[in-house]
Amino acid sequence: MTTMAEPSLRPQMLVRGPGLRPRRLAHGPLLWVLRAPEPGQPLDASVLDTGERRRAAALRRPAERALYVTAHSALRRVLGAYTGLRAASVPLVRLRCPHCGGPHGRPAVAGPFGASVHFSLSHSDGLALIGLATTPIGVDVQAVPGLRVAVDTSRSLHPAEQRELERLPPSAFPGAFTRCWTRKEAYLKATGEGVSGAALRGLYVGTGERPAELPGRTSADVDVPMGWEAACVVLSAPATPPDRPPVPYASRGSRGRR
Repeated sequence: MTTMAEPSLRPQMLVRGPGLRPRRLAHGPLLWVLRAPEPGQPLDASVLDTGERRRAAALRRPAERALYVTAHSALRRVLGAYTGLRAASVPLVRLRCPHCGGPHGRPAVAGPFGASVHFSLSHSDGLALIGLATTPIGVDVQAVPGLRVAVDTSRSLHPAEQRELERLPPSAFPGAFTRCWTRKEAYLKATGEGVSGAALRGLYVGTGERPAELPGRTSADVDVPMGWEAACVVLSAPATPPDRPPVPYASRGSRGRR
């Protein structure tokens, strides 16, 4: 199949990543970190599908809309480079949850490419993270909140993680909390479970410098600009989805942020 030429990622948007030239996907996950364009810069939504454009238009804050268009356009161009398809024609779907069959499972490329190219996307407060791998992958990026928000939200974590955070000085609390949260969301995105209260409280990933080890996954924190924390989780083998048809990628049935 002939790869269609696509516009490259604009340099001012890309913080770091391998660009659009396909390389070494079989040797490990590839990650792209992107910034939203500056206020007032035109947005190019030409590669987005109808559902994605509808979601972008529904975002009331211009900054959120700009980040959504930037991140999802970049995702399509990356997937186009690795599948040989036009970015606007990459068929995206959302798989069913492996536990309940709901429409909040992992996003995926429909058709034969979906078995060999897995992806995940996350965006938060002006920064986006894209991950590609040959097996299911989950990525998450979050802006570090203030102390009060971090303390309040930490009550939904695993009891052992709460105890770890309680031993930290206030200055270290928000960063450690956010590091833990991104690890947790990345794992739940990789498995397709979706973020729920039970999953957040029942899964232990740790708050320290290295994520806790769990069988069947490889996890790591991702180097992102100061003020954010990020994580990536790759499963060692594809998860078996329930025998139900997928749903549109931009479906609002998703739990949490992609």
